[in-house]
Amino acid sequence: MSASGRLTELGLVLPPVATPAGVYLPAVRSGSLVFTAGQLPLVDGVLAATGRLGAEIDPERGHELARTCALNALAAVADLVGLDAVVRMVKVVGFVASAPGFAAQPAVLNGASELLGEVFGKAGTHARSAVGVAELPLGAPVEVELIVEVS
Repeated sequence: MSASGRLTELGLVLPPVATPAGVYLPAVRSGSLVFTAGQLPLVDGVLAATGRLGAEIDPERGHELARTCALNALAAVADLVGLDAVVRMVKVVGFVASAPGFAAQPAVLNGASELLGEVFGKAGTHARSAVGVAELPLGAPVEVELIVEVS
């Protein structure tokens, strides 16, 4: 089944590509790779939550927000090359705004990784970095970027 078909089967709809908050593009293709800009958990153009994991945001909510970030990143990929051009996910880089002592960044980023697996199956498996940071743009709790191989 195609990735777009699987997305429909899962009941998911790609959101509009977020308008950049600075001087950059949502996604850029170089050869057979697409690199997305960091995507925040925007829903209808508004942050779904603000705050830090381990303080204002619990890990379960962070997991959901990482999933939203991944969906937004897929929208940027789809807008540039089409979702069905994806050969495989290469790498996910995730940033988690973390309160002191919070160390469950990988569990939060599983929200993004699981979504990619649901949509792309084996081709959705990837290398990943899960990085805890003090602050993210606009007070976002999570940010996700993708590196994707395309045909």
